[in-house]
Amino acid sequence: MKFIISLLLSSLAVFVCAHILPGAHVDGFFVAIVVAVILGLLNILVKPFLVILTIPITIFTLGLFLLVINTILILLADAIVPGFTVDGFWWALFFSILLSIVNGLFGGLSKSNQ
Repeated sequence: MKFIISLLLSSLAVFVCAHILPGAHVDGFFVAIVVAVILGLLNILVKPFLVILTIPITIFTLGLFLLVINTILILLADAIVPGFTVDGFWWALFFSILLSIVNGLFGGLSKSNQ
């Protein structure tokens, strides 16, 4: 049950972020659910390898390169999911930052209601 709630909150976060940013587009809530699933899978399967491969540059930039890794994952999701588009690297970066903030807010709301 927690997984379904987490998935729906992540989907809602994707949907909200796409409507706030003019450079990100989602065709509907079902597409937002698919984007949330794909982003979750990319975070589990791809992100650890990217983080390990880029440890030196991440240390040199004091962790800011992790934003670039998140942006790459957003662009990968854009390439994988039909109906989800991001208009370029900078919009993907803004989408990544806003998605983290909104997910944090929704996560805090769901934990405060338990």
